[in-house]
Amino acid sequence: MESEDTKKIQEVKTDLNLLLECLKYQMDNAFSQKEALVTIHSICQQNSNAGLYFREIGGLMFVKNLAKSSEHSMVKEAALYTLGAVAEQNVYCQQTLCTSELFEDLTWFLSNSDSNTNLKRMSVYVILVLVSNNRTGQTLVRETGCISVLSQLFKTVLSKYELNLSDESAFQSYQLWSSVCSTLCVCVNNPQNDENQMLCCSLFTHANDWLINCMKAEIIRPICSFIGLTLANNTYVQKYFISVGGLDVLSQVLVQLESDSHKTPFSAKLAVVVTKTVDACIADNPTFGVVLSKYHIVSKLLALLLLDNLDSGEKFSVILTLGHCTEDCEENQYDFFKNNGLPLMIQALTESQSEELNKAATFVLHNCKKITEKLSLSLGEYSFDKNEEHLKDINMKEKNLEDYWKKAKEILHRIEELETEGNEENIKGENYKNNVSSVNINIQDTLKHLHADSSGGVPKAEDKDKSQARKLHGSKSHKVMSKACTNDDQVKMVLRSANPVNACYRESGQNKTLCTANSSCKQNLCEETTSEKKNFVSQSRDHIFKHPTPVAQNTKQHLPVTDPFTLCSDIINKEVISFLETDSCSKMLRYRCSGCIAVGKSLNSRNFSKLLHCCPYQCDRHKVIVEAEDRYKSELRKSLICNKKILLTPRRRRQLSSESTTPGRIKKRRIRKNFTKEEINYLFNGVKKMGNHWNLILWSFPFQQGRKAVDLAHKYHRLTKCPKHVAP
Repeated sequence: MESEDTKKIQEVKTDLNLLLECLKYQMDNAFSQKEALVTIHSICQQNSNAGLYFREIGGLMFVKNLAKSSEHSMVKEAALYTLGAVAEQNVYCQQTLCTSELFEDLTWFLSNSDSNTNLKRMSVYVILVLVSNNRTGQTLVRETGCISVLSQLFKTVLSKYELNLSDESAFQSYQLWSSVCSTLCVCVNNPQNDENQMLCCSLFTHANDWLINCMKAEIIRPICSFIGLTLANNTYVQKYFISVGGLDVLSQVLVQLESDSHKTPFSAKLAVVVTKTVDACIADNPTFGVVLSKYHIVSKLLALLLLDNLDSGEKFSVILTLGHCTEDCEENQYDFFKNNGLPLMIQALTESQSEELNKAATFVLHNCKKITEKLSLSLGEYSFDKNEEHLKDINMKEKNLEDYWKKAKEILHRIEELETEGNEENIKGENYKNNVSSVNINIQDTLKHLHADSSGGVPKAEDKDKSQARKLHGSKSHKVMSKACTNDDQVKMVLRSANPVNACYRESGQNKTLCTANSSCKQNLCEETTSEKKNFVSQSRDHIFKHPTPVAQNTKQHLPVTDPFTLCSDIINKEVISFLETDSCSKMLRYRCSGCIAVGKSLNSRNFSKLLHCCPYQCDRHKVIVEAEDRYKSELRKSLICNKKILLTPRRRRQLSSESTTPGRIKKRRIRKNFTKEEINYLFNGVKKMGNHWNLILWSFPFQQGRKAVDLAHKYHRLTKCPKHVAP
């Protein structure tokens, strides 16, 4: 594969060199030069690196000089077209051609009366490529006066408002005018250039005349693009555009296109283009929305939203323009309510899945917030019209707004229900903590009861009341325990911890006593009580943390301090307290694998491995991964320590570097290859044509494999210093 790629690259380089030689030696044959330029253009289009190589061998500058000095018009056109295509394909070629000399030559082509239309189109195309995304090009196009020539072409290329594109000459003139519009758009924006925007202000009057007199898509689209980019983010230019009546003209065009949109769907698309231009004019100055109220633009925009042939992006542009219209203009706000704009915005919020469109609709509703209070007090008042009969008609229409307000209130009611549900969940969480604390109390009380029964004595009369209290409290705690166990798995761990204690106590030799104690405990837990008094609860809580009752005289043996029931009670107490102190999230994630729950973290191969090693609760899958990784690392360390080839630690790296610098070490060197006579001829021919560009010479001639540009330079200097050798 590599050999095939190198062959193709070498073939491309050879072709470009031959074509450049053909251009140089065919100065008298215009047709051959044109064919060679077209071939160079096609090669550079297919391979992006070909243009860079063509620049390095000097072909780009030769074509530029050819476009200037050639006497044939077809050669000039082909040369300019090739320059534009190569510069558009490669940024380095664009920077090489972006000089004041070339801009002056292009300006001369555009201003010369002998230049035909096609040559002017090619010149405009080169200017467009050089200025696009290039602030240096924008500065040069202004300093060389090229933008003034483009402005003059914008005014004079199309002389008649009646555009007949079927005529060939008229069509070529329109193509030139459209290219000029695109070039002016690039000159003022992307990146934004305030000085060029100020220069293009003089074209607004001419653009307004064309919009009024020629309502065709071929004229409206380029002019709206030019106006929108010239107005963007420039308050001074926006004010000037409104002062010359530009916003009034756009409003009239929008009204006409909206009326035609019901007949032809193409008019609706064109109306959206004009809407974007209007939005660019009023985005930074919401007070200019008053101008739009004279033409009832809000109602026209709402009518556009009802059309089915608009996509989500076009609807977003219309809604955003509505937001800027109603931001600081009460007339437009009232017009919005009067034409049922509120239900349309609510419908857009509920049905649309586009986030941008939802934000735009929310922006419109937020702007209309100021007038809602007036409408809620008196829906029939309208301070901008004094005709009584007209007011009555408006009042009848605005009664329908109450239904839409009800829909809005229903949406707010749903939001409030969601908030109340969230609050109820928080309350349930607090009750859950209280229930778990009661479970802790019941477990400790039950364990103490078992301990007292297993001590062997007859309970005193005082303990009867306590046992009754335990029964009542046990029945209540049984209900709490059932609820708590269904809500969280952590309580199950607490209950399971009590079972092994019973099992180990059975093995101690007191089976009979423990069985009776377990049966009495089960009976106490299964009883249900309908009411519970606070004094019984307080009595049971008073005896929670007390020591067991003193052993009676007839007890058979004394329990040591390390009683399993006492130890188990302390352990359960600590577990439940630590469980209550943790958050809900930490309760769920405490005993889970860190590799499974690390979803939103930015992980890589290093910190993920460290995260798994630090986790004490690894799942089976990640445990296998950690073990395999440790096993692989240990084997790798053994093999690398033996071979001493790969460095694992900085200490080992320094040690090996010090060893490499010690004398006596044999370093690997390249195999020496003497220069052949053919290579020496290649070297001298390359220096003649390309100078001391060693890398370029290395690419241009078939040297032996392994040669470097430094080798060529050293060889050439040795040969030139040696007086015996004569250059071929």
